[in-house]
Amino acid sequence: MTPSLAGRTVVITGANSGIGRATARTLAARGARVVLAVRDPDRGRAAAADMPGRAEVRHLDLADLSSVRAFAAAWTEPVDVLINNAGVMMPPPDLTVDGFEPHFGINHLGHFALTNLLLPRITGRVVTVSAGGHQAGTLDLDDPHWRNRPYRPFSAYAQSKLANLLFTAELQRRLAASGSAVLATAANPGLAATNLLSHGGSRAVRWTNALLRPLSQSDAGGARTTVHAATADLPGNSYVSPSGVTQSRGRPKVTTPSKAARDPELARSLWTLSESMTATTFPLPLRSRP
Repeated sequence: MTPSLAGRTVVITGANSGIGRATARTLAARGARVVLAVRDPDRGRAAAADMPGRAEVRHLDLADLSSVRAFAAAWTEPVDVLINNAGVMMPPPDLTVDGFEPHFGINHLGHFALTNLLLPRITGRVVTVSAGGHQAGTLDLDDPHWRNRPYRPFSAYAQSKLANLLFTAELQRRLAASGSAVLATAANPGLAATNLLSHGGSRAVRWTNALLRPLSQSDAGGARTTVHAATADLPGNSYVSPSGVTQSRGRPKVTTPSKAARDPELARSLWTLSESMTATTFPLPLRSRP
């Protein structure tokens, strides 16, 4: 059972629908003040109105680094838990405001910048939502935005989910090297019947969505791993997945991510690249080399 979160503040990106909304409801029901950081404030307010306890809405567009900076600059209070939940999966080909491929720009770089900018105010934990699809991911540091190779939507999605785990691992190394008590964890929601795939533009994506929905768990079921990663007594860099054989559903359980996700040199290289792309850096002084 989720412990009482009375007096805690939790910021959740993309919390107006799907797993983010279900996560927010669960945490609010346990007494947390939840802040829905969303691109569409009207949809966010509609979601917040249906939640128990204290739920607030603030505007955040992860596809626009100026919005990320504005959100962080306006935040003046402690944050107990930041949950990097928002994401896209196989949308029509496009670019973010900053010229990034959307999977890499929203799923990874937006959250990378947000975390670094908010980190001086974070007191407890940073949870980043990845996915089982990271196991199919490879990270091309020379072309993360698919400008010089044929664009493959699922491969771009898998790359971003791998980046989420590499980010978590390197963030935890840096937190430990700084002497911070803040933890970085990650969650795999499994297969959940959310609207994530509904943004895909191809017929193949729509067919995939239709085929997977009967096999999927509910939004609330998918949120269980995120809630566990945010509240359970876990070591840093824990990766929480459903306990089922295929990790598509089941009780939350700490699992081992792919070999690529456990590559410390790749994680450091991704961090350096992400710093240059977002013009943000790890804000805490390091006592030792991470």
